[in-house]
Amino acid sequence: MPASLTTIFTNRILQGAAASLLVLALAGCSTTKDRMTTGSVPKLTKPVDEMDAIELRSATDRLGQAYEKNPRDPVTGVNYANLLRMNGRDTQALAVMQQVAIANPGDRNVLAAYGKAQAAAGQFQQALDTIGRAQTPDRPDWKLVSAQGAILDQMGRASEARQRYRDALDIQPNEPSILSNLGMSYVLTGDLRTAETYLRSAASQPTADSRVRQNLALVVGLQGRFPEAEQIARRELSPQQADANVAYLRGMLSQPNSWQKLAAKDKTPGAADVSNTN
Repeated sequence: MPASLTTIFTNRILQGAAASLLVLALAGCSTTKDRMTTGSVPKLTKPVDEMDAIELRSATDRLGQAYEKNPRDPVTGVNYANLLRMNGRDTQALAVMQQVAIANPGDRNVLAAYGKAQAAAGQFQQALDTIGRAQTPDRPDWKLVSAQGAILDQMGRASEARQRYRDALDIQPNEPSILSNLGMSYVLTGDLRTAETYLRSAASQPTADSRVRQNLALVVGLQGRFPEAEQIARRELSPQQADANVAYLRGMLSQPNSWQKLAAKDKTPGAADVSNTN
């Protein structure tokens, strides 16, 4: 498990924002899975979010070979960098995206993916600058605005982050990924009730996916309502995925020191002590 609350939640927020940004998609609480962009890339035998670790490494190797043959190709480079991050190779992913960005300086998708790689590597200010260059002032992209909010949350600038999420909602009202990120921003500051409000709104949207519901499950569980959290976590998932997500939730909620401190920060009536939830 991650060492700190900030690491746990800001990683999740960034992951969700990156899905909106271009190519990243969470496939539930237990793992981070990327969807591939389209283009002249090696065909995969199955969707990325259904791959096990061995298949994921194999797909990464195949894309790595394609990247070596044509390191200037933006689609191959972006997809290869995404897979590298999924394998925990953030430094290498950043190096790949740096080269792709040099070769394609005006490509908004490349700049957006480069900003994601910088953020994943901890280069937050650089990531903000890169994503800012990808933005078009007269036609702002809500995905990029939301991604900026996620990075600001990672930097501990919650007020600015939430304003960016609200700016994104002005462009794309009721977008579940933005509402989810906004909710998780409130988790970072211990306001679980407000977080749940936004996450329930996100989950109620017709286009909401399992990532949003897993975030909702986590926040519900943090308030001590684990049976309800487990029910949410199991919706619309295969039994194997559901079991993995429930195991993840139990592991997260069984960290007494971290979660007790977080629950204590929520001053609203009825906030539960989750230190013994398992």
